[in-house]
Amino acid sequence: MTITAHPESREGLEQSLRSRGLRVTQQRLAVLRALSVMPHADTDEVHRAVAEELPGTALQAVYVVLGALTDAGLLRRISPAGSPARYERRVGDNHHHVVCTRCGAVADVDCVHGAAPCLEPSDASGFTITTAEVTFWGLCAACGSAEAVGTEHPTKETDV
Repeated sequence: MTITAHPESREGLEQSLRSRGLRVTQQRLAVLRALSVMPHADTDEVHRAVAEELPGTALQAVYVVLGALTDAGLLRRISPAGSPARYERRVGDNHHHVVCTRCGAVADVDCVHGAAPCLEPSDASGFTITTAEVTFWGLCAACGSAEAVGTEHPTKETDV
């Protein structure tokens, strides 16, 4: 029986990096930790979290780490229309997303059919399909409630 470290522990994160052929660095660990608590974060949000842990970390360094972790399959990059790219640790299950059209909040949506039926389009035009991205658009609960009473989203920034 092989004992593995918890995937969110330092040992688990290090094991994840090594299993993908990546060197373990403090910046890579900090990015993975940040995305563990902030799924669907954009690069600026990840940078702020990493800079709190590792002061002096450049934004460009975070871009490089996000790219390397995405290329290695440890992160998934999503690009909702009209929003900056966002990153998440949930990979490999071809889940979908719902995006609030008012505040930009993003949440995961499991595939309603269990498997990934969206990987079988009616006509693939000769392509071998490996991934499908489905994005649902609407109002999050907070924006829906705010709209019903005619107020702003409680966390939405307004222009000054």
